[in-house]
Amino acid sequence: SKSFQEKVIPALENVYENTLRNFLSGKRPGWLVASMFGLLFFSFILLGVFTPKVLFFPENMPQYLNVYIEMPIGTDIEKTNAITKEVEDIVLTNLEEPAIVGGEELVINDTVITKSSIVSSIIAQVGEGTSDPAQGPQFGDSPHKARIQVSFLKYAERNGINTNDILEDLRAAIKGFPGTKITVTKNADGPPQGAPINLELSGDDYEQLLVEADELRQFINEAYIPGIEELKLDVETGKPEMPIIIDRDKARRLNVSTYQIGDALRTALFGKEISTYKEGEDDYPIMLRFDRKYAYDADALMEQRITFRNQSNGRIVQVPLSSVATKDKTSTFSAVKRIDQERVVTVFSNVLTDYNPTEVNDRIRELLEGYELPEGVDLSFTGQQEEQAEEMSFLTTALMIAVFMILLIIIAQFNSASTPLIILTSVVLSLIGVLLGLIVFQMDFIIIMTMIGIISLAGVVVNNAIVLIDYTKLIESRMKERLGMAPEDKLNEEQMFEAVVEGGKKRLRPVLLTAITTVLGLIPLAVGLNIDFARLLTHLDPNIYMGGDNVVFWGPMSWTIIFGLTFATFLTLVIVPAMYLLLSKMKRWMAGV
Repeated sequence: SKSFQEKVIPALENVYENTLRNFLSGKRPGWLVASMFGLLFFSFILLGVFTPKVLFFPENMPQYLNVYIEMPIGTDIEKTNAITKEVEDIVLTNLEEPAIVGGEELVINDTVITKSSIVSSIIAQVGEGTSDPAQGPQFGDSPHKARIQVSFLKYAERNGINTNDILEDLRAAIKGFPGTKITVTKNADGPPQGAPINLELSGDDYEQLLVEADELRQFINEAYIPGIEELKLDVETGKPEMPIIIDRDKARRLNVSTYQIGDALRTALFGKEISTYKEGEDDYPIMLRFDRKYAYDADALMEQRITFRNQSNGRIVQVPLSSVATKDKTSTFSAVKRIDQERVVTVFSNVLTDYNPTEVNDRIRELLEGYELPEGVDLSFTGQQEEQAEEMSFLTTALMIAVFMILLIIIAQFNSASTPLIILTSVVLSLIGVLLGLIVFQMDFIIIMTMIGIISLAGVVVNNAIVLIDYTKLIESRMKERLGMAPEDKLNEEQMFEAVVEGGKKRLRPVLLTAITTVLGLIPLAVGLNIDFARLLTHLDPNIYMGGDNVVFWGPMSWTIIFGLTFATFLTLVIVPAMYLLLSKMKRWMAGV
C-alpha cells in the first residue's frame, strides 16, 4: 500500500542506516569480519560436538512394505507356500491391532481405528520374481522364496498413522521360523542404492571367502551392535547337488560317449523337441521327457537306458546309465559373484528405523579394527556407504566448480580481483546459517538434498552481494564526478564511509525483497503444505494438509536454503559493507594515500 511505501519502508531504511553507521565506525568493521570467521569456526566445532545424523537420502514413510521369505535351497514350493500362509496370517493379525498415534490408540467418532484402515492391498507371491533386490539380480526359478507386499493409502488418508511404526511392528511380530530367513523392508526413494550395511570380502579362493564371511557375520552378531536387522550372505550355501561321475574306462569299452550320457540326462529332466503339432497357423512343439514322478527319482534317472547303434556291427544297443556312471550327493553354493573380475562374497543387512546407518557402520568399523583376515582376503565397506562417499565427493567438487565459475564471471564483470573476494567470502560465511540451523533444530544432514541446497544458496548470496557492491561503486563514481576527481583517484576515509552507507541504504529494499520472497516461497515446500487446486476449482474444497512424501524429500534442501539465506541477508547488509570498507582502506594504504 501507499502508506507502507511512504512510511514503513523509509522508517526501516533510517533504522538500517543508523545501525550501519554504528557498525562501520572506528575499528568495528575489522572486529565484525573477524567475529564472523570466528563464528564460522565455532559452527564447525558445534557440528562436531552435536553431530547431526548423516543420511544418503531422507528417511521416507513407506508407501508399501515387502516381507521377503527365503527357505533353504531345494525346498519344495508347496512347503514354501505353507510357510508363506503362516506369515501372511501373522501380518493380517498384526494389522488388525489398534493404530497408535502420539502414544495413544487412534479413536475417530468413538471408533478405535486399526492399522488395516490405511492398507490398500496385501499381495502374497510364491516362486518366481520374489527375490530381494538388495541381493542383486536373481536368475532362474526360486521355489524356496516368497514375498508379501503390503501397500498403504496416500499420506493424506492415513489419519496421522506412521507407516514406519507398522514396519517395526511387523519386524517384531514375524519371528519363530527356524531355518527361514525373513526380511521386512520398505520402498526406497531416490536412485537404486546398496544395502545400508554392506561388507565385501574379496579374494581368489571362493570356499575360503564363504567361510570367512560366515565367521565375520558371527563375530559382528556377537558384539550385539544395536540397529542391525539381520546380517546375511548374498551367496546361498547348502544348495543340494547330485554330481554324475562317469567311469570313462567302462564307457569306452561299451562305446558310450560322455555326450550321450549328458544328452540322456538332459532329455529326461528338461526334455527334447521330437516333433511339432500344427493347428491352423500355430505350431506347438512336442517334447519328450520323463514324467514328473520319475524326473524327481534319482534311481529312475540312473536306471534309464542309453540307446544307440553300435558302429562296429550295426546293431541297436541299450546300455543302462548306472553301468557307466554313479551318482553322488553333495552341497554347493548358489553362485560365484564377481566385481571388477574379483570373486566377492557380501555380508549385508538393513538398519532398523530408529537408527542411523552411518553411525551403525562407524561402530562396525571400530569393532573390526583389530579383526584379522587371512592373507589374500580383503574387506571393504561398500553399498550405501560407498555411494554416499562418492556422492559427497561429487557434490563437493560441483560446489567448488560452481564457485570457481562465479569467480571468473565476477572478475570479468567488475574487472577486479579484490571485489570478487568479498563476494565469495560472503558465500563461505553463509554456511554459518546452514550449520547453526541444522544444529539448533536437530535436523539430519542429507548428503544429496542438503548439498544441492548449499549449491543453490551460493547463487542467491552472490546475487545479493553483487547488487550491493555494484551500486556502491556507482555512488563512488558519482561522488568523484561531483568532486571533480579522476576515476583512478581514491576517496578519503570519510567519503568512502558515506558511499558505503548510502549504497547499503539504497539497496536495502531489493536485498530484503530477494530474501523474503525466496524464504516465503520455500516455506510451503519445507513444511509440506499441500493444496488440491483441482478440487478447489471443482468442489471449492482445497483439501489442505501438512506433510507427505514430498516434504521428506525436498524439505532438507528447502530448509538449507532458508537457514543460509536468512543469515546471508545479515551478511549482505552488514558484513559485506564492512569488508568493502576495509578493502578500500587497504587500497589507500597500499597507494600511500
